[in-house]
Amino acid sequence: MFRRTFWFTTGVAAGVWATTKVNRKLRQLTPESLAATAANKALETGHRIKDRAVGFALDVRENMARREEELGDALGINADPELPAPRRFAAIENHRSNPKYIENTTYSYDRNEDH
Repeated sequence: MFRRTFWFTTGVAAGVWATTKVNRKLRQLTPESLAATAANKALETGHRIKDRAVGFALDVRENMARREEELGDALGINADPELPAPRRFAAIENHRSNPKYIENTTYSYDRNEDH
């Protein structure tokens, strides 16, 4: 008698366990659940790719600065940081001091003149 009760209880427990597992799997396979899972995986992958890309960009920037420093030392650019005075200001001052230069040109800017 106890043997039958034991096996009956074991069968009921196994049935409940199997039913629960099947229902969970069916809920995971619904379209909404699959879409949510795919979206979560895509977000995780996007974050991983972004983190790798940022790390790569920082490594490139660091190595670029280091190489630029090496090249500057090798070419002697870093030895004399004094640069010549900019010539742009002189050109602007000359243009302002002689505005008649443009007005006294003998060239015509009319494109239809030669036709």
